Amino acid sequence: MSRADDLALVREYTQSDSLIKHMLAVEAAMRAYARKFGEDEDKWGTVGLLHDFDYERWPNPPDHPLQGSRILQERGYSDEVIYAIKSHADYLTDCPRVSRLDKTLYACDELCGFITACALVRPNRLEELEPKSIRKKMKQASFAASVHREDITNGAADLGVDLDEHMLFCIEAMRGIAAELGLLPVAS
Repeated sequence: MSRADDLALVREYTQSDSLIKHMLAVEAAMRAYARKFGEDEDKWGTVGLLHDFDYERWPNPPDHPLQGSRILQERGYSDEVIYAIKSHADYLTDCPRVSRLDKTLYACDELCGFITACALVRPNRLEELEPKSIRKKMKQASFAASVHREDITNGAADLGVDLDEHMLFCIEAMRGIAAELGLLPVAS
């Protein structure tokens, strides 16, 4: 499958612009980690881009991601891609995160969403956003309340990376596509 095929699948099942941007952000982080780890950037990008493509239609566990995994299988995606996507759901106990690919998706998913929330309340968006600002917002329970903070910290620990370095790494990956994410600085 090509990235164009992946994007077409995302747009077929997802209408929400913010959810599409979330998947693009996770894709950017996954591609950056693939480069860092010497892995297949296209495969890792596919996992990041498609991890939530079924969420809008089937938001309730275990439908998400099981409905999506069925669709991916029908469309010929590899077992490795499908497994990694399934493994990001904690409630699927038969899909523990085993590979570096699985662990990286889990580590990037909630964090990219939280980075986006942090950037949206700053006039400079992603520019100058630092881990200390993210950590401060993580302590504020009412801010981006739906983001599971423990998933962010546990994800970095499971991946074996320092949390601040992980935050900065994902911010930098997202900066590379800031325009696509709607996260360019606000003109004054």
